[in-house]
Amino acid sequence: MAGRPRQKITMTSIDELLCVPDLEGTIDLDIRSIYPFEKHPFKVVDDGKMDELVESIKANGILTPVLVRPDDEGTYEMISGHRRLHAAIRAGIPKIPAIIKEMTDDDATIAMVDANVQREEILPSEKAFAFKMKMDAIRHQGKSIKTTSSTEGTKLRSGDIVGQTEGIAKSMVHRYIRLTELIPKLLGMVDEKRLALSVGVELSYLNKNMQQWIYEYIRENGMIKQEQLMELREYREDNNMTQEQLIDLL
Repeated sequence: MAGRPRQKITMTSIDELLCVPDLEGTIDLDIRSIYPFEKHPFKVVDDGKMDELVESIKANGILTPVLVRPDDEGTYEMISGHRRLHAAIRAGIPKIPAIIKEMTDDDATIAMVDANVQREEILPSEKAFAFKMKMDAIRHQGKSIKTTSSTEGTKLRSGDIVGQTEGIAKSMVHRYIRLTELIPKLLGMVDEKRLALSVGVELSYLNKNMQQWIYEYIRENGMIKQEQLMELREYREDNNMTQEQLIDLL
């Protein structure tokens, strides 16, 4: 049986998008003039790796410039480099090498997500909000990517584009984005691997009151079974269910 023809997808590389290879425009910026990207979904934490980064910066300086975009106030919004900026502040360095690039809100969002998802350790919640931000930006731009094959071209939509650039299926992109509908306590359980991603996706379809009751149930009982989740599916739209009824059902 003949296989399907392979499709060739031409994508702009992250380095090209961020203009990282061309360092001629690098300048030193006062770290006080740089502020975080609005609703930045990636956590900057003071863990062991951050300690190592701080010590490396103290010894060698910042080797890779951050990427920022200018605003109308003479300050700059961080696009890529939040961890380096935090480490520089901890290291007591007043200035940081930066590349300044004019970018639209949508282009800045896409660049910010693409730069950060390359990190080795990304929490499910970080992926969830990052993928949502990127997909919303692509939709706002009205962009599509045309794939080419030996037969005919096919246009990819926002979910396909995010999946292709991140190396995962479109369905997986949408599963991650469903996690943004979880209450913070349940989302935290997914991050902590106390709940499987698939369980988090199922619970995301319940209203916020039911999610809170589920959280309390899991906290007291340690887990929720797959068959219990299946029982809850028919109650996704039930806004009249009480906590007592839900517990009886479980």
